[in-house]
Amino acid sequence: MFRHLRQDINSIIERDPAARNAWEVLTCYPGLQAIVMHRWAHWCWTHSLKWFGRFISYLARIITGIEIHPGATIGRRVFIDHGFGVVIGETAVVGDDCTIYQGVTLGGTSLHTGSKRHPTLERGVIIGAGAKVLGAFTVGEYAKVGSNAVLLKPVPPGATAVGNPAHIVQKDAAQTSASAAANLFTAYGVTANGDDPLSKALHALINHAVTQEKQIERIVAVMKAEGLSCPSVPECDKFDSAQLNKLVD
Repeated sequence: MFRHLRQDINSIIERDPAARNAWEVLTCYPGLQAIVMHRWAHWCWTHSLKWFGRFISYLARIITGIEIHPGATIGRRVFIDHGFGVVIGETAVVGDDCTIYQGVTLGGTSLHTGSKRHPTLERGVIIGAGAKVLGAFTVGEYAKVGSNAVLLKPVPPGATAVGNPAHIVQKDAAQTSASAAANLFTAYGVTANGDDPLSKALHALINHAVTQEKQIERIVAVMKAEGLSCPSVPECDKFDSAQLNKLVD
């Protein structure tokens, strides 16, 4: 137990530049306290002491503002940063080295008891602040879910999901290896260049329309040079690509 606690404290110090020392983390980090109390609750839950497990999780919720069902499975070195408003459901599985920010829900969309209703997070997953991961699917190793995303489908290893509903951005295959843990930590589960596939698709359509407009202008110029009558396009009807790109951004 104490070995796991030391691992949890060290992992928080490594991932949070605001953490100054082990004593501060142990006494002032509700995410760590919620994890420790969950281990007690989970032990009770799996040893036919279900009421005690629920009561410990209830106390943890009062103390930390983090609600973890005692039936949930939480791995080692899981970091719940800030943590207030985090909800983790009964059949959720959180793998080793995951990071979960405040306001996250790992929820279920089914009311059938005795079945897997909540998501599974594999090793190294980052769930951004306010994200909702809903359903019995898997988020692959080292994947990221952006802030305020609403995720309803699986995410491949190393990919990033952003938006509502969440769109999946496929990353390089190298991201799926264990060496991904050594990559620069991405705060709040979003990429530095904003890899939103919907935004990329809209920008591509705008650029395509600009290309077509230029081709039409060249055709009109050739027709006029040959003496053919061809009315010019009014300025007000011309395609404003800069303005549209700003709207997409």
